[in-house]
Amino acid sequence: MKLVKLIANLGYGSRREVTAMFREGRITDVDGEVLYADDKVEHARIRIDGEPLDPAPGLVLMMHKPVGYTCSTRDAGRIVYDLLPPRWRSRDPALSTVGRLDRDTSGLLLFTDDGALLHRIISPRAQVVKIYEATLAEDLRGDEGTLFASGTLMLESETTPLAPAHLDALGPRHARLSIGEGRYHQVRRMFAAVGNHVEKLHRISVGALALGDLPPGEWRALGADEIALILSKSAG
Repeated sequence: MKLVKLIANLGYGSRREVTAMFREGRITDVDGEVLYADDKVEHARIRIDGEPLDPAPGLVLMMHKPVGYTCSTRDAGRIVYDLLPPRWRSRDPALSTVGRLDRDTSGLLLFTDDGALLHRIISPRAQVVKIYEATLAEDLRGDEGTLFASGTLMLESETTPLAPAHLDALGPRHARLSIGEGRYHQVRRMFAAVGNHVEKLHRISVGALALGDLPPGEWRALGADEIALILSKSAG
């Protein structure tokens, strides 16, 4: 791919704007040598205004999504893309969230511009396990774990029962729930089905990839080994 197209596709500007950046000498190699539009240079060696080029296509990110942000690109309020470099909204292929967390849910959120990987992760057949911690409005009854694991729980307005899910009681009103599906507001609706209400919800892992100590609002790119963890079994 020509450098002009590569850099434009990363969101730095239109092809005309990127061509102007070349003319201005703003695009160099790692040694400070000015590059030209027809040069062939490894991605890692390109610099713009002395800064490394943004990651190449095939990017996968993890973010600690804070409460109060939505995963939509059209919401009038705060959106998760506000936490990323502004030009990343113009990347081609586009950077998309892998599934969604609602406005009131925090925790591990994934992004990728790899459409095949995205669909592989969210496919019901993949059964990628997501683990959430929930703070509840009422004490656990004690039978939720058995019901959730039964594979018979039916959510309101649905005609197919949920796949078995695993619940660990962490306290009277605190639970950890592992699910292999991704239905709309699933965790909140599961607890609503047993007469409870989720006050706080936090996702701690996807597959065997755990959020760890990444601070709220922060993000980082994943390496190949970490991407493989997403499709592994639960981080437990």
